[in-house]
This record gives sequence, structure tokens and C-alpha cells, in this order.
Amino acid sequence: MTITLQGKIVEIYTTHQVNEKFRKREFVIEHIENSQFPEYLKLEFNHDKCQILDHYKVGDYVEVNINLKGRAVTNQQGIKTYYNTLQAWKILRVDESTHEPIQTAATPGKQNRSSFDIRDQITNSLDEEDEA
Repeated sequence: MTITLQGKIVEIYTTHQVNEKFRKREFVIEHIENSQFPEYLKLEFNHDKCQILDHYKVGDYVEVNINLKGRAVTNQQGIKTYYNTLQAWKILRVDESTHEPIQTAATPGKQNRSSFDIRDQITNSLDEEDEA
């Protein structure tokens, strides 16, 4: 299930190496549908996407595309526990007043983007190989 939401970044954490095959980087956005009751949502990027947050800071207003993930885990005693994760896969800086994407000035020879996802990283890597 894919969800898109907007909000202000209020926390960005360091990358956490969960095990040798899995790492994640969590961040929190303040999402406001009702100004009396703001929601604070902890989201995460996984694997190579953890570095995407290096391009953002606390206070940035963003639009985030996430997948709602859920899994069941049975422990050694046979007790089943359920976990939910809000897994981000794309983030885009937007103007807080208009909710429209913020365009950045292009650097000669490169296409700057206000959105970063794994497809951008792959494309940029291929461009750099072509230049070499």
C-alpha cells in the first residue's frame, strides 16, 4: 500500500545497522491535518536509501512517498507479535505555503532534483561513468 503525505521534518536520526544485511535510517515528520492535533510520524529509509536524508535538514517541509509494511514474528516461546513499518522510498522538498515542489537551479552538466530516490542515484552513477 503506497501513501503520500506532507509535513515538516522534526528529527533525523543516524543510520542504524540492524544486522549484516539490513540498515535503516529513521526520521520524524510533523503531519497536520487538524491544527489542534498534529501527528508525529516516524518513517524510515532502508539500505542504500539511508543516504537520501543527507540532503535534508530539520525544518524542511517535504512530501514523502511511503509503503505501509507489516509482518508477523513468532518468538521462541511460540508467541506471535505483529510489526508495522512506514517505509519511505521517495522524498521531495515542497513549499510549505503552496505545497508545490521546490525547483532547484541546474548545475552545468548535471540535472539537480529536489526529489531523491534510488532511481536518481542509479541515473547519476551512470552519468558519471559516461563522463569518465
